[in-house]
Amino acid sequence: MRTEGDNMIGLRRQNRAAVLLLLHRHGGLSRKRLAALLGLTPAAVTKIAAELIGEGLIYEDGSVPSDGAGRREITLRLADHRMSALGVSIGLGKASVSAVRADGTVLFFETVPLPIRASAEQTVQLLCDHLMKQIHACRSGFGKLLGIGIAVRGVIGADGRTVKSSFDALDAEDFPICDSFEAYTGFPTVLSNNVRALLSAEAYLSRDEKPQSIFFLRCGTGIGAAFAVGNEIMEGDRRQFAEIGHIPVIRRGGKPCHCGKSGCLETIASPAAMREDAQTILSPEQTPLLWQMTNGNRDAVTTAHVLDAARGGDAGAMKLADRAAEALAGALKSVVYLMDPGKIVLYGEIFEHPYFLSKLLAEMDVGVDAAHAVPMEKSRFNGQLERKAAGLLYIMQFYKDGGIIE
Repeated sequence: MRTEGDNMIGLRRQNRAAVLLLLHRHGGLSRKRLAALLGLTPAAVTKIAAELIGEGLIYEDGSVPSDGAGRREITLRLADHRMSALGVSIGLGKASVSAVRADGTVLFFETVPLPIRASAEQTVQLLCDHLMKQIHACRSGFGKLLGIGIAVRGVIGADGRTVKSSFDALDAEDFPICDSFEAYTGFPTVLSNNVRALLSAEAYLSRDEKPQSIFFLRCGTGIGAAFAVGNEIMEGDRRQFAEIGHIPVIRRGGKPCHCGKSGCLETIASPAAMREDAQTILSPEQTPLLWQMTNGNRDAVTTAHVLDAARGGDAGAMKLADRAAEALAGALKSVVYLMDPGKIVLYGEIFEHPYFLSKLLAEMDVGVDAAHAVPMEKSRFNGQLERKAAGLLYIMQFYKDGGIIE
């Protein structure tokens, strides 16, 4: 049973969080403007601001003329250059450790190869060792080091602190990863699926004043997606919302997917799938330009080679690239009609290639009426978010918790 004191503590936290999030979104606001936006009294905002200033979370930065004849109003800003968080991102065969300031500045970033036969606990210990070495090497520049954000491929448990399944990135199921990192480092942690972490970072760095629903598509080694309505990222009952990469697109005879099924979208439309399929058909007859680019060496084939060859008119490469774009567009058109997003954001190096992007956009125009035309754009931070997303997870949670660490 909640007491009146509990309610007051919760309200204080909520109001502090609202101030921090508004200052993040707007860059700087006066106490008067904050009071108007929050529906609080000026006295209440003054009290909250005094607390946050005293804790070093915000600061006064000059003055601006008031609306009336009164004194000039002082602008409040986040001290985001004085706060930072650590980040850990775990993928298949490799991970990264990083640190990022709340203003988005990356303090360090290191890629860490993961041992094949290591247990999940050994993997955590390895990553913690790398984190601590980097912290000691930097020595300064962190300001207030808040905690650790962890981004992992796969499915997060219902408690938000365990990895239910990482599809072989970690050698464990239902692994209590937050508890493990906290035990080794002493820092509080938060956890997210890796693609949702990227979308969170996209939204955080965009600072949209009027956030809309966003379908975020990442094409890297595989295909992943996340969906946000306003400032909330959807997860679903089993925390598997927007698993677009594992929509079955070939009913029979499809390639095996790491998820255990076959014929998934990822096995056709991902950059890795394009490269693997091109390696299979590489020959002077089927892929003459690609053969010339790689000197006939299958191991030398990259996705960029495939797309460059397709742009150059190589029939075999064009078939693979066009099939991938068509399959991906088909899945996205289902998203458009089922979810009605405000926009689709494309993230990944493949979208920097003009051949693939133009094919994808052209396919999106086929069979979609004007009423369902959804803006589609490359991420403004394409190629940058992997270095920032995990650490920003903790920064965002810190703001939402009112700047209070328990």
